[in-house]
Amino acid sequence: MATVKDWQSVLFLCTGNFYRSRYAEAWFNYHAPRQGLLWRAESRGFRPHLEEAPLSPHAADRLKEKEIPRVLTRRAPELLLESDLATATIIIALYESEHRPMMAARFPRWSARTRYWEVPDIDEVGPHQALSSIEEEVDSLIQLLVRGHAPGIATAVGAEF
Repeated sequence: MATVKDWQSVLFLCTGNFYRSRYAEAWFNYHAPRQGLLWRAESRGFRPHLEEAPLSPHAADRLKEKEIPRVLTRRAPELLLESDLATATIIIALYESEHRPMMAARFPRWSARTRYWEVPDIDEVGPHQALSSIEEEVDSLIQLLVRGHAPGIATAVGAEF
C-alpha cells in the first residue's frame, strides 16, 4: 500500500488560485488515481483571490456537472511560497504570458523549471473554453505519466520532461 511519501506531486499555478489552477487540481486528483498513478495535485496563486466564495462559480459548476467532488481541490485560495515549488515534482503555470513574468519576478530560479500552458483567464476566453482546455491539458499530462515518464517515487524514477 502506498504512503504519502510514495506520491509525487504536480503543482498548478495561476494568478488568483480561485478558478483555473483549482479546477486543474481537482480534475487531476480525480483522474490520476483512476489511471493507477501515485500522484497528487496541489494548486497555489501568485495573488490569491479575495472573494467570499472559496472557489470560482464557473469551476464549481463544472465540477458538479462532471461529478467531481470539490474536496479534490483546496478549501480556499492560497499564496504560492518557495517551499511549494521546492516540494513539487512538476510545476505548471496555466498561462505563459501572464505567469512567466510573475514567476521570473518572484521566483526567478524556478522559472525555467516551470512548464507553461496556454489557458487564458476569463477576461480573454469564456469559462467553457478555458475549462475544456484545462481538461485536455491535464488528460495529456496524465497520459504522459501513465506511459512511464514519471511512474512514481515507489519505483525510484523521477519526472522526465
